[in-house]
Order: sequence, then C-alpha cells, then structure tokens
Amino acid sequence: MMSRQAFLCSLGSLYLSLLFVFLLMDVYARPANNSALKEKPADNKDENEILPPDHLNGVKMEMDGHLNKEFHQEVFLGKEMEEFEEDSEPRKNRKKLMIIFSKVDINNDKKISAKEMQRWVIEKTDEHFQEAVEENKMHFRAVDPDGDGHVSWDEYKIKFLASKGFNEKEIAEKIRNNEELKIDEETQEVLDNLKDRWYQADNPPPDLLLNEEEFLSFLHPEHSRGMLKFMVKEIIRDLDQDGDKKLTLSEFISLPVGTVENQQAQDIDDDWVKDRRKEFEELIDANHDGIVTMEELEEYMDPRNEYNALNEAKQMIAVADENQNHHLELEEILKYSEYFTGSKLMDYARNVHEEF
Repeated sequence: MMSRQAFLCSLGSLYLSLLFVFLLMDVYARPANNSALKEKPADNKDENEILPPDHLNGVKMEMDGHLNKEFHQEVFLGKEMEEFEEDSEPRKNRKKLMIIFSKVDINNDKKISAKEMQRWVIEKTDEHFQEAVEENKMHFRAVDPDGDGHVSWDEYKIKFLASKGFNEKEIAEKIRNNEELKIDEETQEVLDNLKDRWYQADNPPPDLLLNEEEFLSFLHPEHSRGMLKFMVKEIIRDLDQDGDKKLTLSEFISLPVGTVENQQAQDIDDDWVKDRRKEFEELIDANHDGIVTMEELEEYMDPRNEYNALNEAKQMIAVADENQNHHLELEEILKYSEYFTGSKLMDYARNVHEEF
C-alpha cells in the first residue's frame, strides 16, 4: 500500500506534468498571423519612427492646433523631462529641481531673473532640437534601404505602409509594377497629407528625393522656416471657418473637445476654452486687434524666437512669483514644482535649507 508521503510526491509530479502540458497547449494554440496581405507590426516603434509626430517637443502648439500642455515642462527641463516621473520619490525630484535652479541662476544671487530664464529656455529648446536631429539620423537610415543618401516618395510610402501592417514585399512589387493598391480610406487620406508635406520639404530644385536634412524638415517642421509656414497654413486651414486665412477668437476656441455629458466634463471644457482665450489674447495676437494672421501665428510657433523665449520666461516667473519681485526664489519653484516639472513635491519648505 502506498504511503501518504509517496502519494503526495506522486500527486505533485502529476500536477507539474499537467501544468507543463497546459503551457505547451497555450503556446501552440496562439493564432499565427499568416496573412499575405496585411501583417501586424510587433509594436508601434517603426510607425513612430517614420510618421511625423503630432507632438513636437518645445513647440507651443500641436500639429492639430491644440495647445501643447507640456510646453512649460519641456522648455524648463529639456531632455531631463523623463527623469521627473509622477511615481518618482519626491525627495529625489526635489534634489534634481534644486540642481536645475543652481544651473539657471548663473550669477549665484539665489534668484532667477527673466534674462536668466530666457537663456535657459533657449538652451533647453536647443536640446530638443538636437535630440530630434539625432533621432532623425536613425529614422532616415530606416527608410533609405539602398543607403544612397536620398529617399524617394515610393521608398517612404512602402516603409510607411509596412509600419501600418501591410506586407512590405507585396506593396513594393505593386508600386514597382504601377498596380493599384487596396488601401482603406483613412490610410489613403493620411498618405495624401504626407505627400503634400513631402513636396514642401523637397528643397529646390524639386526632385521628390529627400536627403537627411530635408527628411528632418519633413518629420520636424519646426527645424525649417519654410516648413514652419506650411504647418501654420495647415493649422489655420483646420480652424478657419470663414476662409479668410485668419483666425478670430471664436474660431480659435471653437475646436471640439468632446461631448459634454456631465458637470465634470463641462468644467474641463470651460478650462480648455479659458486657456485658449488667454493664449490668443495675451500671446498670439501680437497687435491685439482681435485677429491672428499667419505671420503672427508663425512668430508664436517659432521655437527659436528669442522674443518669445523672453515672454515665456516672464510668464513662467509670474506663475510662481509670490513675493512679486519679478524673480524666482528656490522656495517658489519648489512650491510650484508641478507647473515646472509635472511632479508635485510635498513638504518642500521643510527640506529646502538643509539640502541646498
């Protein structure tokens, strides 16, 4: 007769064997993607590499005309922005913020002036520019398969559709043979918009071939004055309701935010309208005539405009300048840390003097 210990050992072995079998069944039961027409990419990385981003770091408005809610943090933190995470330890974030304060305060008088903040904003904006240049080198290699230093529209189109899940070899063959591509309406609309942008990035003499610098303008229009104009035209086209190629306040704040179903949603909509109204009246409409022209919007959008950087510096100081001396002390920046870094610090005052 089997002992109790032997029985338990036998039962344990049986359980492990069954578990192993179930795991194998799970692996082999997963559906294989054998579609010859469309393949799902492993992730969105390739798509993000070759599709111009909606969000441009250090630029005040998104490509769709929405305000960039992270702009203040981007021009204050630069490439260090990722270090300030919501779940990071407040004490560590506090120390990082103190170090940044000391870097901005170049004359070491324990306060930050508008000129010091302007210099810092310009420096951090340049960091975002350089980061985009470095990423562009990698992205350009991804879409330049023959390595000749130029990318044709067809080469880009093939890589773009492959990133959307289409079979790359099949798409390439159809394009080479001038065969019709069966593309859904939404993807085709994106392609048409991208082709317009491709033409704009193609510097004279136009040849529909983009080199690395032109490809950078294609992905990041903020790097090119000509492409910046094109981006402004697209934004005005989307918001301009009467076709006069200018924006009134009502046009600027009429961008739909979503259906308002409850009071909380109504409050969100109200805050959104309030932010856009303030931006329009105080910052974009330079001559305060109630109309924003393409030229005014272009100046506002230009991330390398030093006058804009100074205005931004003054605005950032005004937010946290509790003693109204037109400078920022460390205590003020720590208290308003969420505005500058997206990270809310607790008990900031208690630790200021002992750590800094």
